[in-house]
Amino acid sequence: MNMIDAATLRGWLVDGDEIALLDAREEGVFFDDHLFHAACIPLSRVELDLPRLVPRRDTRLVWCDDGDSNLANRAADIAAALGWSGCCVLDGGVRAWRADGGEVYSGVNVPSKAFGEYVEHVFDTPRIPASRLQEMLDAGDDLVVLDSRPVNEYARMTIPTSIDCPGAELVHRAIGMAPDPETLVVVNCAGRTRSIIGAQSLINAGLPNEVVALENGTMGWELAGYQVEKGQTRYADEPSEDTTAWARQAADDVAVRFGVEAIDVTTLNDWQADVSRTTYVLDVRTPEEYEAGHLAGSRWAAGGQLVQATDEYVATRNARLVLVDDNGVRATMTASWLRQLGWDEAVVLDGGLEGPRETGPEPSSAIVADAPSISVDELAAALGSSSVVVVDLATSLDHRDKGHIPGSFWAVRSRLEEAERYINGSGASPKTVVVASFDDDLSRCAHSEAEAAWPDAKVVSLAGGTRAWAAAGQPMEKGNDRATTATNDVWYKPYDLKGQNPPEEDMQAYLTWEVALVDQVDRDDTVVFPHF
Repeated sequence: MNMIDAATLRGWLVDGDEIALLDAREEGVFFDDHLFHAACIPLSRVELDLPRLVPRRDTRLVWCDDGDSNLANRAADIAAALGWSGCCVLDGGVRAWRADGGEVYSGVNVPSKAFGEYVEHVFDTPRIPASRLQEMLDAGDDLVVLDSRPVNEYARMTIPTSIDCPGAELVHRAIGMAPDPETLVVVNCAGRTRSIIGAQSLINAGLPNEVVALENGTMGWELAGYQVEKGQTRYADEPSEDTTAWARQAADDVAVRFGVEAIDVTTLNDWQADVSRTTYVLDVRTPEEYEAGHLAGSRWAAGGQLVQATDEYVATRNARLVLVDDNGVRATMTASWLRQLGWDEAVVLDGGLEGPRETGPEPSSAIVADAPSISVDELAAALGSSSVVVVDLATSLDHRDKGHIPGSFWAVRSRLEEAERYINGSGASPKTVVVASFDDDLSRCAHSEAEAAWPDAKVVSLAGGTRAWAAAGQPMEKGNDRATTATNDVWYKPYDLKGQNPPEEDMQAYLTWEVALVDQVDRDDTVVFPHF
């Protein structure tokens, strides 16, 4: 495998050509220390995530890890075997980058989070502390609280009286939720980024109302001692013709200010035919709208989340991003932020949904080989036998909270040797090892590693995965009492932690981390946010 040093990578990151920098460690380990521009594609998920995040197979691609684990080399070998020809590995990984004077970050979605802090710093986005908002709510003041997170996050916990209006929907719907220009509009999220970006979106769009971000979001609200609501279903109204007309004009003005261009279908076809460049086509509407009918070949990426977590949708820097919606409002607002994030070729597709359409959820682009399987009924009949062991490769969070097959061991694909030692130490001597995950793509991808870990056993994948097991009415367990390795495969948000640090301490630490990012970016010569 081609090895490059830190100095070479630094040059590549600023030369303007396409590059994908990928970290092969599990997300929870990646969280502790990584490079600013790295997207996390764990070794466990290369076949599942690489085709979606780096679709052009001759993209200049650099894998990295901590410098000691060999995960980057293993991931690069898998990627090369799948057809990605431009693979390199950062020699010495994060350790070498730091030794060469490079900046190293903790957290996830760091480019987007750092950008949110930069926006507040540059625009001086107005904000309101939780105590003042509570006073105004108690007094019955004329205000509306718009929660800029997706529906599932909103339902989990939110500020009393708030209405769900995800980020890209704010300019699309806000004037209908606050038609009186005297109404104060408060934008909220879990922490800081989406509150800041959401509030500044409405200000940039020229909403006549006073607009403020809730300082530190829901976390700040709880830290101030106030209660949140759970399970709410207050959603922003569908825009009327009048509100849509206002939003279109507002988006047009934003496009001029931030240089957002529109391309036609002919140009899009030419871009997609250009094998020397990467073109992502992203539908930024709601998931319901996307599934009801979307441009053939487009992927779903709700606009607010695309800005909030860009590295979870696109991993090739300097690629072309073509944004699609029905009337240009959400696509333009999203593109305006992506351009400020440094995506110079973020454009809007003129005409949006004109052309052949598909329905249903985004199809999987995973590259998954066939593997021997066992049906739900067959496993149900065999479960309980001392010769059958179930190894669950779901995330530790899903294994704990969504549930798993009774008696199964939790493991990480990249650490199956640890799982074998743990299970062997528990006294089990399996003749059959059933590898499960929520769908069976991951378990089938892990088949060869599982066979290497249990050479004397028959290894099979659960057909349809744990989702099929649950759908068949089979029993499920929760908790994680049989973890074979450290539960650092994913990042646990402060609200996910149980029985560890007090939630208040974790929330405050998270908010402190976000605020500090802007100073860290100032020290990083590979990071430049364009100024408009």
